[in-house]
Amino acid sequence: MRPKIQPTNVEKVMRESDFIVSKTDTTGAITYCNQIFMEFAKYEEHELLGQQHNIVRHPDMPRVIFKLLWDTVKEGKEINAFVKNMAKDGSYYWVDANMTPVVDDKGTLQGYYSVRRKPDGQRLSKVKALYNTLLDEEKKHGKKEGLQASENLLNEILKEKGMNYEEFIFSL
Repeated sequence: MRPKIQPTNVEKVMRESDFIVSKTDTTGAITYCNQIFMEFAKYEEHELLGQQHNIVRHPDMPRVIFKLLWDTVKEGKEINAFVKNMAKDGSYYWVDANMTPVVDDKGTLQGYYSVRRKPDGQRLSKVKALYNTLLDEEKKHGKKEGLQASENLLNEILKEKGMNYEEFIFSL
């Protein structure tokens, strides 16, 4: 069981040359993590392998974004998103993530692969504003209804822009 970690205001910023890489099985349990992932997450490899990838989930992230990510890759599509992660010591780091389903030569889903890099600062500031709006919506409606409320709000925002989430991210 994951210990309760208290978030801090300490940010760790990725270097331009950094790439965080991880693989999970179909349930989201980590099967591979590279050294950069361990550096930013502040976990040892044995602490990460077999754990759900949400071990690095930051409470400032709207749940609807993770729903969107997982729904998309489970449909066999790749997706890009900005994500705020939390390290074992409570510090945080932002990533520009690409998630891709991994299939075998017969097309059977084997798991998921994710590569994260340093996000562009201007694009990130716009994403932070959106995420704060979505998070406020989730909090306003409570745990169960909050996810649906923020999903409705996200869909409304994207509909007004005439694009899906990934098109929105790339348009920033």
